[in-house]
Amino acid sequence: METFTNLVTVINGWVWGPLMLALIGLTGLFLMVGLAFYPLRKIVYALRLLGAGDSRGEGDIPPFKALMTALAATVGTGNIAGVATAIFLGGPGALFYMWLIALVGMATKYAEAVCALTFREVDENGRHVGGPMYYLRNGVGKRFPALGGALALLFAIFAAIAGFGIGNTIQSNSVAHALEASFGIDLTTTGIVMAAVVALVIFGGIRRIADVAGALVPFMMIAYVLAALGVIVAHIDQIPHAFSLVFTHAFQPAAAAGGFAGATVAAAIRFGVARGVFSNEAGMGSAPIAHAAAVTDNPVRQGNIAMLGTFFDTIVICTMTGLAILVTGAWTSGENGAALTTEAFSTMPLGAEVVAVSLAIFAFSSILGWSYYCERALEFLFGVRAILPFRILWIVAVPLGSLTELNMLWLIADTLNALMAIPNLIGLIILAPMVFTATRAYWKADREEM
Repeated sequence: METFTNLVTVINGWVWGPLMLALIGLTGLFLMVGLAFYPLRKIVYALRLLGAGDSRGEGDIPPFKALMTALAATVGTGNIAGVATAIFLGGPGALFYMWLIALVGMATKYAEAVCALTFREVDENGRHVGGPMYYLRNGVGKRFPALGGALALLFAIFAAIAGFGIGNTIQSNSVAHALEASFGIDLTTTGIVMAAVVALVIFGGIRRIADVAGALVPFMMIAYVLAALGVIVAHIDQIPHAFSLVFTHAFQPAAAAGGFAGATVAAAIRFGVARGVFSNEAGMGSAPIAHAAAVTDNPVRQGNIAMLGTFFDTIVICTMTGLAILVTGAWTSGENGAALTTEAFSTMPLGAEVVAVSLAIFAFSSILGWSYYCERALEFLFGVRAILPFRILWIVAVPLGSLTELNMLWLIADTLNALMAIPNLIGLIILAPMVFTATRAYWKADREEM
């Protein structure tokens, strides 16, 4: 067992190492340049499109709910614990590199959604299905049949297995322990209640998942941002200093202070990029599975909406967490992870409870979002007959996760989550010319919407 653990640890260090992070960042930069910085120039247009509620074309769920389903799986522990870990290990400058990877990640999310909508299919149940496994097989496979098929198979396998860890048991474990620590709720009780609620939702398929996500995700995001703003406003005189710390230590080492051990610029880059990618999942290939179900008459339209997921996740929510940690001075406390964010929020009444509830809701929503990702991956591998057994297994895994020590499972799931990115990024690079052409055609035909 120890040998296996060491092997997984080595693989994890490689797949989340500098080469992998560089591949994710450079792919995003390549797409951003190829799109003539379109994702940054069209943020206002994308927000208008999201607010318009336009649902022209074919699909199963409205574009807004597709985004909320993707955000349900994306907004999670990375926004609370991940940001804190990045600052603890990389210093305040890590926040700067989280912003950078998010900005290029918007181009990646955009391209993923365009590919997902372009190459989606309708399954035996009449549902629209898509994502990396489909655009690798149907898109890349047109030019390189053997490569496309192999990459699609690898992605589906990695996603199906990783989901049970990163999207289920680890999330239920986080919920159960957060509620036990803050409110004394028994782990078993939390696990059983969560399993029951998850069952009610996922047996309704993508439409019910989207309905719940459409109601829950905006509420939880707004509530958390308002709570963070409360902390920031209470220390408003420290905001200039906080931004100074971010920009200074993005390019200069951060010296040890209080319980903070100090950090090099290399650490700021590494942990800022790594935690940024972990948080917004740009390049991982998960979000386009949800966007493939959207009602739309043009893949580029949904691509505009999809890229907002990275913007909301990292530029908005992660920034709020980071600023709260910096303006309160909690970053020098020596705490790490969720405990560091709790330390910052504890400067306001019920702050610790706000973090605990936010962590619980974020993690619970991830269980719902990832259930859809896993279901689609397994359907790709085994057909629609896999759906019912999967849903039963998924529900059973929820209480098991809340009661089990998951250190090894976390390591395996984290490794598989990164491995999902490799076939996906290869596919995006190959399909990039198609994305560029579709984008130019969209704006040439619809300039009145600019």
